[in-house]
Amino acid sequence: MRVFVTGASGWIGRALVPELLGSGHEVVGLARSAEAAETVAAMGADVLRGDLTDLDVLEKGAESADGVVHLAFGHDFSRMDTAIRTDAAAVGAMSAVLAGKPFVAASGTPMVPGRPATEQDDSVFAGPVAGRGDIARAVLATAERGVRASLVRLPRSVHGEGDAHDLIARLVALGREKGIAAYVGDGTQRWPAVHVLDAAHLFRLALEQAPAGAVLHAVGDEGVRIRDVAEVAGRRLGLPVKSVTAEELGFLGAILALDQPASANTTRELLGWRPTQPGLLDDLEQGYYDR
Repeated sequence: MRVFVTGASGWIGRALVPELLGSGHEVVGLARSAEAAETVAAMGADVLRGDLTDLDVLEKGAESADGVVHLAFGHDFSRMDTAIRTDAAAVGAMSAVLAGKPFVAASGTPMVPGRPATEQDDSVFAGPVAGRGDIARAVLATAERGVRASLVRLPRSVHGEGDAHDLIARLVALGREKGIAAYVGDGTQRWPAVHVLDAAHLFRLALEQAPAGAVLHAVGDEGVRIRDVAEVAGRRLGLPVKSVTAEELGFLGAILALDQPASANTTRELLGWRPTQPGLLDDLEQGYYDR
């Protein structure tokens, strides 16, 4: 299968492209810069220059492919409205030429008060990212036009060696800056997590096998307590472990304050996906985030 991948040079893309190539697929990676193009080419994929605002380029990439995996998204919270409008237009452009083909899009696991979120729960987002829920529903709605569309909903932490920008990396960086390994409140809030290689494997399975309209959860750890994360990070970095208010940590504190576990039982049953990589706490113990 010839697969068009947006976000091919990003954190998950750098795991997915080798996963696809290793399984016999051809890959065309979208690259918005010369540096990104070099990264994509070095992995053995073809390069298509452009970004999510280049709708003609996106249409060309999707039309010439046998399937699409859409990973790219602008994560600048100061321009989130623009990022959501851009993503909605990009989804519309690509899906318009994908009848009869698979279209796998990344999204996020929802938060459900009092229990782990499941694949049956709606994609509900709040605040500046509320529009991402509308995009997720728009992706699934393309199944009505004959697109084999599916969502892979990612947890708050997609971890692994080389992670420099995910939430755990940001938490460790903030700890160094403040001189403490922080958690919010009593630290019993739970984060779902997945290793980046396990996530990449699920994206491939979704591309190959997921039925139209499938909602999948790339969740390895259903819920890791934030205090446990802080304690491991504090021990690795030689920092005191301390409870703080959400306000003291800004945007990251607001996320840490929420209890948001998620399960992947339906995904495992549907596709036979079994995470094999280290869990979040084991990955922290590896020392990747100490550097």
